[in-house]
Amino acid sequence: MKNLKASQIRQKYLDFFVEKGHMIEPSAPLLPIDDDSLLWINSGVATLKKYFDGRETPRKPRIVNSQKAIRTNDIENVGFTARHHTFFEMLGNFSIGDYFKKEAIEFAWEFLTDDKWMGMEPEKIFVTIHPEDPEAYKIWHEDIGLEEGRIIRIEGNFWDIGEGPSGPNTEIFYDRGDAYGKDNPEEEMYPGGENERYLEVWNLVFSEFNHNKDSTYTPLPNKNIDTGMGLERMASISQNVRTNYETDLFMPIINEVEYVSGKKYLENAEQDVAFKVISDHIRTIAFAIADGALPANEGRGYVLRRLLRRAVRFSQTLGINEPFMYKLVDIVAAIMEPYYPNVKEKSDFIKRVIKSEEKRFHETLEEGLSILNGLVKDAKKGSQELKGQDAFKLYDTYGFPIELTEELATQEGLTVDMETFEVEMQQQRDRARQARQNSQSMQVQSEVLKNITDKSNFVGYDTTDYQTRITHIIYNGEEVPSVEAGETIYFILKDTPFYAVSGGQVADHGTVSNDHFEIAVSEVTKAPNGQNLHKGIVQFGEVKVNAKVEASVNKEERRAIQKNHSATHLLHASLKEVLGNHVNQAGSLVEAERLRFDFSHFGPMTQQEIDKVERRVNEEIWRGINVRTQEMGIEEAKSMGAMALFGEKYGDIVRVVNMSPFSIELCGGIHVDNTAEIGLFKIISESGTGAGVRRIEALTGKAAFLYLEEIQTQFNIIKNNLKVKTDHQVVEKVNQLQNEEKSLLKQLEQRNKEITSLKMGNLEDQVENVNGFNLLVTEVDIPNAKAIRSVMDDFKSKLQDTIIVLVGNVDEKVSMIATVPKSLTDKVKAGDLIKYMAPVVGGKGGGRPDMAQGGGTQPENITESLRFIKDYIKNL
Repeated sequence: MKNLKASQIRQKYLDFFVEKGHMIEPSAPLLPIDDDSLLWINSGVATLKKYFDGRETPRKPRIVNSQKAIRTNDIENVGFTARHHTFFEMLGNFSIGDYFKKEAIEFAWEFLTDDKWMGMEPEKIFVTIHPEDPEAYKIWHEDIGLEEGRIIRIEGNFWDIGEGPSGPNTEIFYDRGDAYGKDNPEEEMYPGGENERYLEVWNLVFSEFNHNKDSTYTPLPNKNIDTGMGLERMASISQNVRTNYETDLFMPIINEVEYVSGKKYLENAEQDVAFKVISDHIRTIAFAIADGALPANEGRGYVLRRLLRRAVRFSQTLGINEPFMYKLVDIVAAIMEPYYPNVKEKSDFIKRVIKSEEKRFHETLEEGLSILNGLVKDAKKGSQELKGQDAFKLYDTYGFPIELTEELATQEGLTVDMETFEVEMQQQRDRARQARQNSQSMQVQSEVLKNITDKSNFVGYDTTDYQTRITHIIYNGEEVPSVEAGETIYFILKDTPFYAVSGGQVADHGTVSNDHFEIAVSEVTKAPNGQNLHKGIVQFGEVKVNAKVEASVNKEERRAIQKNHSATHLLHASLKEVLGNHVNQAGSLVEAERLRFDFSHFGPMTQQEIDKVERRVNEEIWRGINVRTQEMGIEEAKSMGAMALFGEKYGDIVRVVNMSPFSIELCGGIHVDNTAEIGLFKIISESGTGAGVRRIEALTGKAAFLYLEEIQTQFNIIKNNLKVKTDHQVVEKVNQLQNEEKSLLKQLEQRNKEITSLKMGNLEDQVENVNGFNLLVTEVDIPNAKAIRSVMDDFKSKLQDTIIVLVGNVDEKVSMIATVPKSLTDKVKAGDLIKYMAPVVGGKGGGRPDMAQGGGTQPENITESLRFIKDYIKNL
């Protein structure tokens, strides 16, 4: 077995399969593109689903890749096991309807055992197969030469994730010898069992069945091969180390953590968990941020925040109590740079995000401790047990390890309801597992579309009307020669001016007709082999294959779409200029009525930033830049500064949309000839979509004018109502009215205080001495909920040594407020008064020891709530 660096293993794998006629599919970003079913790219095949289920035909049927991936369904196991990771690389070779079992097995055997490649000892290799896969057994036994005892039949060797391709698989194991097995007799010491001796290195999946909607299985029209080899695991075998963490993928990170903490790895089991967690999580965090994710409170942003907080928590067991994770980014970048340069390219931005998030979490951790201390006090007063739901919330929301919660509870003589905690944890795992199962489903292959291979040329860049011919008609899933009026059909044209939905741009609408029939085109998508597939309803006549037709795109819609698409490019460039180069497109929609643009950014844009972006786009429109489109090689396009949309895959020849010097992008969409054609650009909203992604919606041309015209109409109505003559007087008049309103409200507030004071009489006469405390508990008349704070300030100024509790009824809603002199907060806390009083009136509340507020929905219980407070003080 050769001792190889991880980067060497990756390169050898790619080189081997290139020699076998495979094309390299570049590693896709971790954030899925055009796949809402996935939170993260979670496997080597995740980005190739479109090939396996037949939606798209690859340029070559043989594919090899090294795909970065994230899986977070078992986060709590990471650090405690030898091979659980949140971020990993999956090496895979794939055949889309080309070679099958024999070649896949022979390729695997050659790569593993040939001295030119991995150089594994053949006698140390074992395999598992499905019991009902005699073909795989025959290949391993007769062709490869493995004896019976090294081929294990396991019922679970069948890859099936629901509807879509499925089939048996064969797993390949490497025997690491007695040193990895003899110390634990309880392990299942055989390939496929739970043990450290026989490590699975490669899984070959033979996709040969369609799992249909009705749960039946039918043979696939095209059989496929899908394999996966974990780079981290193969590196641990090649470098002969006990766990993945001792490989060159992790040790430089661990060495830096040793330096920062002053602790040593592999000296203390508890500390080792922390080293593993930190080195695993920083890889995930750095790569995810580099690919466009940002910490947030939901979605993938929440996963990122949780990982970072988990790593920070464990760093504290190493004595690290300040932000330091950001310092590890450069090491991750250096390790991974040979194949993933974007982490190094964006390292400054990644470090900025991580450092900010670390600072924030150190503050949150203190808040979590404060909450836990409160829960401990409550438990001591009652059940002597911390609720499982509370322990889970601390774990899930504040990143508080359950072990720490248990430890602190034990110190206080309490227990933790671990049964409920585990129920909550299991529900979270089930949700993650369900999401994972749903996310991996594929569509069933369409053999009809897959078999249509003749080309259809798109001519829509130059024209919206074209004489052409219908080459294929698909009706009810079958190819047919003709279809009558009233039916919905799919069809392909020899040449088409209709744009198929892609790159955020919607498809064209229009008609396809001749003297005998007409089709109203409602949708255009891409067929598996790249043709534009039209969908429409036959308006009249009988549509026939090979009929000559006039294909006409709706011209007004097309012009509006062109304006919005070109404006989107200008918007993208403007956002980068105003906000910074970290801005990356995270999705877009270009249609006739409007444009929508999603982009990565820390938080909401200020109004000043929005105005500046809008102004910059309009300046480039007014500049009247000629829009040039040309096709060229990908490297030539990059050298001229063309911006590739993040995550898009491009061929060797690309189309460049040039609005230089402001914007140069790779794009297949349709654009104006000159930016002046856009006319006008107006942002109508800026909002968040979650997980560090912002969204801008905007209008151009006629739609933008009509929007502004409506605003002008509303402005004129206000102007008339204010009875002013000029536009600038409107602002003056509104300011005047606002100032008058403030003055009147102050007068009203003062009058209300005077009325309340008259009703209350002498306040000192109403103060009671209860249990040694001066106490005023009373109901007050207030015009609104806010007024109770003002009344309290007035009372407090006159009764500075008194505990005061006020309750008011406003429109059948209860408002309450309590203050306690600071000299008494060690004995009585305002937060406790409101906390225990509020439920009496059907509400809740709380606050600081010296001041707290609350509310309720049962004003009929106000008298009872006042009595409750007196009793509470009496029994202190």
